Amino acid sequence: MNTVRTTDEESTGTRKVAVVTGAGSGIGRAVAVELLTAGWSVALAGRRPEPLAETAAAAPAGAGTALTVRADVSRPEDVAALFGAVRERFGRLDLLFNNAGTFGPGGVPVEELPYEAWRHVVDTNLNGAFLCAQAAYRQMKEQDPQGGRIINNGSISAHTPRPHSVAYTATKHALTGLTKSLSLDGRPYGIAVGQIDIGNAATDMTAGMQTGALQANGETAPEPVMDVADVARTVRHMAGLPLEANVQFATVMATAMPYVGRG
Repeated sequence: MNTVRTTDEESTGTRKVAVVTGAGSGIGRAVAVELLTAGWSVALAGRRPEPLAETAAAAPAGAGTALTVRADVSRPEDVAALFGAVRERFGRLDLLFNNAGTFGPGGVPVEELPYEAWRHVVDTNLNGAFLCAQAAYRQMKEQDPQGGRIINNGSISAHTPRPHSVAYTATKHALTGLTKSLSLDGRPYGIAVGQIDIGNAATDMTAGMQTGALQANGETAPEPVMDVADVARTVRHMAGLPLEANVQFATVMATAMPYVGRG
């Protein structure tokens, strides 16, 4: 079931249109609210309708239009329905924030990781990102005026892994390849593609880091986090650039986290 909040300004075609996956919590929610507050029309995609409705309600009065769409990005039919709903409601697409993802079982050594867990992470983080990017690419190529922007949510793990993170790290490294390939292929059609690599934003997913996270030397130590709003502002900056300019890769991290020199 889709829920729509409309405004008079939206009907004039002056608002830019975005899709944010994984919009029901964490970074996805923060970015969606940031874009809505800036006046974007935003399709909020996620597996559970209730958190999506909460995200829409978190935007201030007078914000952009929120369209909530239940979608599991690992399912091609859900992705097709999502982008079909966006096309039907808004007529075009200016931005995809490819954010939906999962870490998988935490702290599981590679030799003990079940194949089903590996497959779930790959299906969500990599296959889901591909399916959404493919659907966005098609729409951006076909629409008039042509073009748009895709921002993939990578991770610090796209560069340097944490212990016992083989599925998550592998998919985030692969996401970097997806970003580069899409960026190259999108040039003739005005499709700009970039990636934001995030480290220790304060969300439910990272809540345990402040009490203790496994380090490369086998010790457990607390790690600093940063306000997720700082990530959202960075995404909004990337999204607001003209299509002639692109932030290819951005790293936004808690200043004192053990990333530079990790290991």
